Amino acid sequence: MTPQELSLALARILTDIVEERRSRTEGGATGELVVTVQDTQVERPKNRDHGDWSSNAAMKFAKRLGVPPRELAEQIISRAAEIDGVARAEIAGPGFINLTLDVASAGETARRVVEQGAAYGRGDALAGQVINMEFVSANPTGPLHMGHTRWAALGDSTARVLRAAGAEVTSEYYINDAGAQMNKFGRSVLAAALHEPAPEDAYPGEYIQQLGSRVREQLPNLAELADQDRDAALDQAQELAYQLQLAEIKDSLERFNVHFDVFFSERTLHAPGEHGEPSPIEAAIDRLREQGHVFTEDDAIWVRTTDFGDDKDRVFTRGNGVYTYFAADAAYYLSKMDRGFGEKIYLLGADHHGYIGRLTAIAGAAGDNIETDITVLIGQLVNLNGARLSKRAGNIIELDDLLEWLGADALRYWLARYPADSPLALDGEQLRSRTNDNPVFYVQYAHARTCAVDRNAATAGIDRSTFAPGLLEHPTETDLLGKLQQYPGIVAGAAELREPHRVTRYLEELAASFHRWYDNCRVIPLGEEPVGDLHRTRLWLNDAAGQVLRNGLDLIGVTAPERL
Repeated sequence: MTPQELSLALARILTDIVEERRSRTEGGATGELVVTVQDTQVERPKNRDHGDWSSNAAMKFAKRLGVPPRELAEQIISRAAEIDGVARAEIAGPGFINLTLDVASAGETARRVVEQGAAYGRGDALAGQVINMEFVSANPTGPLHMGHTRWAALGDSTARVLRAAGAEVTSEYYINDAGAQMNKFGRSVLAAALHEPAPEDAYPGEYIQQLGSRVREQLPNLAELADQDRDAALDQAQELAYQLQLAEIKDSLERFNVHFDVFFSERTLHAPGEHGEPSPIEAAIDRLREQGHVFTEDDAIWVRTTDFGDDKDRVFTRGNGVYTYFAADAAYYLSKMDRGFGEKIYLLGADHHGYIGRLTAIAGAAGDNIETDITVLIGQLVNLNGARLSKRAGNIIELDDLLEWLGADALRYWLARYPADSPLALDGEQLRSRTNDNPVFYVQYAHARTCAVDRNAATAGIDRSTFAPGLLEHPTETDLLGKLQQYPGIVAGAAELREPHRVTRYLEELAASFHRWYDNCRVIPLGEEPVGDLHRTRLWLNDAAGQVLRNGLDLIGVTAPERL
C-alpha cells in the first residue's frame, strides 16, 4: 500500500460520501464539488503514535459539505478501516484521519521495489507533456567555467526528473555561434596562430594560445593564406577554432555526466534556405507580422511586446538592416514551436532577469499561452571556497579543473541540493570529505552498505527465496518501509515543481532511515543462530533500500558506488 494508493482510496470514499449527500439534498452545497487525489493526499506524521499516514481531507471538505470536520472524519474512517492493508483508522485533533497499515501490507513495499527495480518511482504524472529544456548555452569562445556548473547540474537533473514523471523531454544547448563575440574570438585565435600581438579586445588566457597552436598544426598554409587573403584566413581559423572549442565543451559536459539531445546553432537562424527561402529570422518577422504584432518606425522593425507584459517594445531590425539578438531569440522560440514542443523551459543565469519579460512576450506574440507554454527559471550565483583560477584561462575557474579537484559526483550532488533561486556558497573541502557531514558521501555510503550486506549474505548462504513481510515489525523497519513508500510521490512532486533538490533531501532522509535499520536489525545471524525467514525477508528490505538509493542518485546524475 503506497501513499498514492491510500490517497486514491480516500478520494473514492469521499466521492461516495459527496454523492450520497448530493442525492439526499438534491445538489445544494455539493453541486459543483469534485474530489481529486490531490485533495486527499496523505503525509507521514511526525509523531509515529499517530499511525503510518495522516490526511486532513475531512477538514478541507467539512465546510463545503456543511458538516463539522470530526463528523465527516467519522464517516471517512468507518469506511477507511475496510481498505485492504489498513489495520486501523482513527481521528485525531479537529479532524485528522490517521491510518495504520498492517505489517504485511507495509512490508510488501520491499517486494514491489525489488521487482520493479529501476522502474520503481517512475510514473505518468506528466505523461503527454512534450518539453524542451534549454540550459548552459555558453558561448563557444572559451572553456566552461564555474558560472555554468549550476545550470549544467540542475538542468540535467531537472530533465531526468521530468522524464521519470512521464514527460518527453529534449535537453537542448543553444550555441551562440553568430555575431560580434565570434568575430572577436576568430581574431584572437588567428593572431595566436600567426604569432602576432593579440588584438586590443582579444580574449585573454592561455587557452587562446593553445587553440592557435592547434589551428596552425591543422592549417599549415595559414600564414601564406593570411598574406594573400586575410579575411579568408580569418574565416578558416575562426571556424576550426570554433569546432575545436565546441568539442572541448561537449567533452567537459560529458565528464560532468550532463547529456544534451540537441546542440542548436544560432547560425542556422541567419541562413537562407537551400532554394532561396527566407532565413528563419526573416520568416519570424513575417509570422509575427501576420499575428498583428509587428510595426515599422524610424526605419526599424519592431515587435509590440508590451502587449504581453514586456517593459518596452523590442527592435527586430534596426535601420541599418542588422538583426538584433531579440530577432534571433524570436526565431529560435518559433523553431521550438515548429518542432512540436508544448512547454519551453529556459534556465538562465542570475544576470538574465531582463530576459523573462522579453521571452514571455515572444511566446505571447507567437500565439502561445504564456501561463503554460513557457517557463523561465533564473539561477543564483555559486561561490566555492578554495577554488583556484584556471591556469589556461587565467581569469575564470574552469569546469574541468573543478572536476579534477572535486569529482563529478560531489559537485553535481551539492549543486542539485538547493533551490535554483537561492545563492550558494560551498566549501570545497567539505565537498571532498569522506564523513557523514558530507551529504553525498553519507548517501553513497548507505548504498555501498546495502551492497556489502548483499555480499556478506551470499557468503552466509542467505538469499531471497522466502519473503514473509509480516515479520518486518521492528520500528526501524516500519520507518524504512515508510520512506520507501514515499519515493514515487517525491519524484512526481519534484517533476511538477521543477525542483530536483527535493530528491536529494529525500535521499538523505532515506539514508538515515537505512543506517538506523542497519544498526538495529541484522540480515546475517549472529554466532550459531540459524538462518531463518526473517533474515531472508530482511535481505529483501536491504535490497529495496539499495534500489531506491540507486534510482534517486541516478535522477541527479550521481553514481551509486558498491564500495567506498
